[in-house]
Amino acid sequence: MRALLVTSVGVTCAAALILPLATPALAAPPPHTVSAGPPPLSPESPGAGPPAVRTAGLPAADSAGSTQSLPLEPLAAPSDRVAGAGAAAGQGLERRTARPFSLVGVVWDDAKAELHGTVQVRTRATGSADWSDWQDVETHNAEHAADLGSDERSSGGVRGATAPLWVGDSDGVEVRVRPEPAGPRGRSATAPLPEGMRLELVDPGPDPAPGPAAETAPEPARAAPAGRSAAAAAFAVNPAPPTTPVVLPEVLTAESEAASAVNAELAPLGATFIPALTKGQTEEAATIAAGAKPYIGPRPGIITRKGWGADERLRERQFAYTKTVKAAFVHHSATGNNYTCKQAPSVLRSIYRYHVQSSGWRDFGYNFAVDKCGNIYEGRAGGVTKAVLGAHTLGFNTNTMGIAVLGSYSSTNPPAAAVTAVSKLTAWKLGLFGRNPKGKVTLTSGGSNKYKAGAKVRMNVISGHRDGFATECPGARLYKKLGTARTTSAKLQGR
Repeated sequence: MRALLVTSVGVTCAAALILPLATPALAAPPPHTVSAGPPPLSPESPGAGPPAVRTAGLPAADSAGSTQSLPLEPLAAPSDRVAGAGAAAGQGLERRTARPFSLVGVVWDDAKAELHGTVQVRTRATGSADWSDWQDVETHNAEHAADLGSDERSSGGVRGATAPLWVGDSDGVEVRVRPEPAGPRGRSATAPLPEGMRLELVDPGPDPAPGPAAETAPEPARAAPAGRSAAAAAFAVNPAPPTTPVVLPEVLTAESEAASAVNAELAPLGATFIPALTKGQTEEAATIAAGAKPYIGPRPGIITRKGWGADERLRERQFAYTKTVKAAFVHHSATGNNYTCKQAPSVLRSIYRYHVQSSGWRDFGYNFAVDKCGNIYEGRAGGVTKAVLGAHTLGFNTNTMGIAVLGSYSSTNPPAAAVTAVSKLTAWKLGLFGRNPKGKVTLTSGGSNKYKAGAKVRMNVISGHRDGFATECPGARLYKKLGTARTTSAKLQGR
């Protein structure tokens, strides 16, 4: 395994990720996880009204978010009305009420087991009787993970998982998982479903409270208008102190302080936003090799983990680094496009909780995220200027970074604002490490379904996830935009 660097604030160790990961054991649910499910509801009959809501015994929600983990049950043989003639029986849950949640996914015990089949869910909007249509959940999610042989992957807590799906504020759910029938991929029998499948219902919790308003500079004193006394003029220039209470600085937890301190050169401790810089300011602030031309794009504004409300108690406390950043892999989150930009922080908190508590990863998988309005977010903790080891492209996490565009872009065009944000982010971050966004780079595979471990692979400096793994990600429509992103990113660097 290639040498990696694991640190906590004030401590630096050259090691091969020898520190154990604090990942919750499979035998017991992690903090803020509810294992006992709510009572099921009887399915509606055609034309009937909604089933009665039964909430007795439902546990209270956690103010910072929570996860309900519900074991799947055998489903009755499907009918033409439910799943189509000839469909195989599977597992799932009939319609039932749950505590409010906004994101769903299915996990299972063995991270090496693949789910060959389909997963569909439908949900009920909170406080209503309206159920959504059936929605497909992306089942092939193993390619978004820590590399094989890494400590994060072999910690014993990693689980198999579908991609998460954002469904919005909901309090009812139904799910069905059908195995892939005989025939596809040369199978002579129906593919078995993984063992220990559970439905995860994630509540992202409330948005973080806004910080105190920024202080404004006092206006310069003005001469008193004619006819006003000196005393009146003095009061107008220097009014009485306000009677409202003074807002004291927030006291950060140790985990929040550590996640913020790694960005201390860019923004104050506890900042929710790292401000944008001009190209000249960026070049002045960047560390450029002596005599080298500073090919680097202007630093874009970045919403920090604190800005989107990451609960720093969930992640592994140490930060993991690699030596450099040679390339950027672009992804889509496959969580669907039914979110508003105002909801993007909630989507991120939900994915974060799903990655850590449901899937057993050490932290949020991607290094950065971009929403449909072009807002850029700090992802995995460790510092936005640093070579943080992610879990985004199985086989190629070392010396790369992962950028997830929130949404699904297989059949939907990505917004221009999101593609522009990818260009701005890569122009700056790749520039910090001397990389040309229009260039090529050689990466060593850690093992994937496309390249065996140890293979030397020539790739674009800005690549799509499918370039390193046989997958639909980042979606055909977003993948087609990467050429535009490369060209724009290089121009922003001054190339």
